[in-house]
Amino acid sequence: MKKKEKTSEPETRFRIGVDVGGTFTDFVLGDGTGERRVFKVLSTPDDPTDAVFEGLAEMAAAARLDLPSFLARVGRITHGTTVTTNAVLTGRTARTGLLTTKGFRDALQMRRGIREEPYDNKYRPPEPLVPRWLRRPVAGRIDRDGREIAPLALDDVDAAAEIFADADVEAVAVCFMHAHANDLHERAAADRLSALLPGAYVSVSSEVLPQVRFYERTSTTVLNAAVGPILKRYLDRLVARLADAGFPGALLIMQSNGGVSAPAIASRRAAHTLLSGPAAGPVAGLSVAGRLGEDGFIVIDMGGTSFEASLVRDGRPAITTSAAVNRLAMALPSMDIKTIGAGGGSIAWIDEGGLLRMGPDSAGARPGPACYGLGGTRPTCSDANLVLGYLSTDYFADGRIVLDAGSAKAAIDRHVAEPLGLGTVEAAAGIHRVMNAAMASAIREISIERGHDPRRFPLICAGGAGGLHAAMIARELGISRVFMPRDASVFCAAGMLSADLRHDFVRTCAMPLAEVVGELPRIRALLAGMEQEGRAMLDAEGVSDGDRRFTYALDLRYAGQYHEVRVEGLPGAAIRDADAATIAGRFHERHDRLYGYALAEEGTEIELISIRVRAIGLTSGPVDPVEPERGSDPGTALKGERPVWFAARGEHVATPVYDGGRLWHGNRLAGPAIVETATTTLVVPEDFDLFIDAGGTAVLTDALCGREE
Repeated sequence: MKKKEKTSEPETRFRIGVDVGGTFTDFVLGDGTGERRVFKVLSTPDDPTDAVFEGLAEMAAAARLDLPSFLARVGRITHGTTVTTNAVLTGRTARTGLLTTKGFRDALQMRRGIREEPYDNKYRPPEPLVPRWLRRPVAGRIDRDGREIAPLALDDVDAAAEIFADADVEAVAVCFMHAHANDLHERAAADRLSALLPGAYVSVSSEVLPQVRFYERTSTTVLNAAVGPILKRYLDRLVARLADAGFPGALLIMQSNGGVSAPAIASRRAAHTLLSGPAAGPVAGLSVAGRLGEDGFIVIDMGGTSFEASLVRDGRPAITTSAAVNRLAMALPSMDIKTIGAGGGSIAWIDEGGLLRMGPDSAGARPGPACYGLGGTRPTCSDANLVLGYLSTDYFADGRIVLDAGSAKAAIDRHVAEPLGLGTVEAAAGIHRVMNAAMASAIREISIERGHDPRRFPLICAGGAGGLHAAMIARELGISRVFMPRDASVFCAAGMLSADLRHDFVRTCAMPLAEVVGELPRIRALLAGMEQEGRAMLDAEGVSDGDRRFTYALDLRYAGQYHEVRVEGLPGAAIRDADAATIAGRFHERHDRLYGYALAEEGTEIELISIRVRAIGLTSGPVDPVEPERGSDPGTALKGERPVWFAARGEHVATPVYDGGRLWHGNRLAGPAIVETATTTLVVPEDFDLFIDAGGTAVLTDALCGREE
């Protein structure tokens, strides 16, 4: 982000966050004063830029400007995209070839040799993105210390290029053994491929992920190649359309690590966007939780297609390098987010054993749930929520979509109620409970299975459908407080407004920690090289020296362990000076926190595996809105009442309905209640109290939580 945009923007300069989802495309429009406006349009999967421009047109109309005049006042657009994710999930990636070391062409198929489901003999591994005949072996070898022990066979590269050309391959991944130690062969092969296949997208492992573990490096490089042409075409089209419409500002692309980058860099490092959209959720949560005095929380985001859950502890979102996209390994640093197919459009179905199941198939934006009236005939979670009274027939999406209760009931009856011998309401309640159980299970996976008690954290609820389920999910997990921000329905888009530029680098440097003093020149050279790469990227993005930060981490393990532990927050001086005592102390502490034990007293040898550097370009985030307190009485927001089904009663109950847009700081109410806004609905069950804080966040407190104890 160029510094001049932070110091010389006129007062009317807008900022926009855009999150393209499977069902809706979300927008947040900020004007620099803390005022934000929320917009939603149905996504357009055939060309996502159409939905983007539909939303921009709505924002321009709301500002009483034509589109060129509006865009001329926009300083920055931050864009999260599911283009790469959807390409992998649907199998619509670019036709990709792979060049790899002779004798290792099947590593992509063999993976780690570990079965994901050891007790399921029918559970098959995913098909590789590159078929075997397009995985071409190349003679030549670099050893683990970076020495060339056999020269690269360029004739093999030429033969592979001829096969790739005949097969209309769009992208080629190049991954040779030990290329992280010496990239000589990979660079030579990439140069030859670029000459023989002009226009092909060439992805090189020593640039994408220069670290040990051959399968993870190969899989990540192949993912980068397979989605690279798709992302590049999309971003080129988006940039061109914005330029034609008169947009003079900066376009930034959300990355999986919670940061943003320029489109040119994102196109080159396409795999960094594979978890682009959900990564902004924890970033947005930090602002909400900080205002409420919390440095740890669980954030959930339930949209029309998927449900994401992540945990933030000590003010730091959890980062992983062992993510998977459609069960394919992706070892780049990314937010540790659990994603399941559970959204408002998730389809209810009966399995072979007669059990009710939800998702992962979704009705999406077209045809959508049966209640949308757009041709959908299968029952979804949204249909169940309408039958139960949680949703209003005439106040959905700000009234632009009139929901059809008759179609919702017919779909539930035909596909769920009649096969199970239930009434319509019983079946809808079952759908609601199954969805809640699935989402609670996902939260347990990112909390209990990581050694964290979810009861210690508040739950931040986001997504257009999140408020319909959050309170009951919290009750099932024993969580006493739920925070629902005013911009919850577009939470990820809101988080994008405050995301910094981030670029991650890694170098393998395997050695016993006790020997690092003797390897200081090598370690300092690796650090300097990564910092130089980071500065070059920040230079290209126009970041001034004063807005640059570098953070450091090490991958360490006890001798004999299979997996390493990332130790973050280390001062750069501790690494440059090989301060083994400081490094070991941090490692023991981190290992104990993760696994409940450390071997500090036993004197077990510690091994250094990799060094990591993150280059950060600070951007000026939006001003958080602060509302004046207006008293506790929410009466002016009361719209009326309607019958709503609650599990505790087992029946529909006459329930007050409030206009969330007219609830102000200080307002309080007790459940049962429904709070509706233009883009989402919050269900407040019995024994929950609600309070509106200074930032417009609805704070729910469960009076029953902990009573049994």
